Amino acid sequence: MKNTFRYCGRTFTESELEDIRGLIAGNPSAHRARLSRLVCDKLEWRSPNGRVKEMSCRVAMLRMQDDGLIKLPPPLRKHTNAKLHKRRTLEAEPDIFPITLPASELTDLNLTPVSNQKESYLWNEYIDRYHYLGYKPLPGAQIRYFVRTNGQIIALFGFGAAAWKTAPRDNFIGWTHQQRQKNLHLVVNNARFLILPWVKSKCLASKLLSMAAKILPESWIERYNYSPVLLETFVQIDRFSGTCYKAANWVYLGETKGRGKLYVKNRAELPKKSVWVYPLRKDFRQILCS
Repeated sequence: MKNTFRYCGRTFTESELEDIRGLIAGNPSAHRARLSRLVCDKLEWRSPNGRVKEMSCRVAMLRMQDDGLIKLPPPLRKHTNAKLHKRRTLEAEPDIFPITLPASELTDLNLTPVSNQKESYLWNEYIDRYHYLGYKPLPGAQIRYFVRTNGQIIALFGFGAAAWKTAPRDNFIGWTHQQRQKNLHLVVNNARFLILPWVKSKCLASKLLSMAAKILPESWIERYNYSPVLLETFVQIDRFSGTCYKAANWVYLGETKGRGKLYVKNRAELPKKSVWVYPLRKDFRQILCS
């Protein structure tokens, strides 16, 4: 059997890698962004709404280069994203007036998607400063939210691409390998959930999770023209018990084996995590196994 290579949720054959090398060689003046569009067109790599998956392609090609499979032209400009999320601004400084009201007494509580570059930088900074995992770009299709009460930011959500495979979730759904390949985009991962450390509000976490589950499908349709049917998340066992997910009616499925999201070969072990899911539709299994 010929070798295949998997990047960013897509399997590439040796023939497709040759096509990518040919596009790079045949377009010596093309920059990386242009090459990614050419590759998407050549391989017909598109999202469910018909748009070319340019950003996923760019990430995939960078990983191919890291693995010695292709050679890209040098970048047009020095990458500055790390500096941008490492910056420290007054807007994200700790609040000197902690919030201690229970969730039931917080007024004008709402989730709003990140909608511009300034908000994106601020979201990245909050996550980098106050989330124990820090900031890194979310993979694939994604939506990030600010949570506010009376205009004050108190929490943040990040939703992105689902894990390629994890036994507890896959057994729970009951889909085949081919069905997972086709329908994985209908599962969305809650990759980040942060309540800012000066916010001590009883029952807030579970309330926000319930709010997010209600608002996310509509947000996803507006941005990507399709609606997910299942949410997933992974909770690090040695740090958290997942109580807020249980209180918000998420379903506990079991534990990971500590092999990581894109595990292929035996590599460095990661902390074990509990796996939780939240069906957004009653017929999610029928849709995912179609």
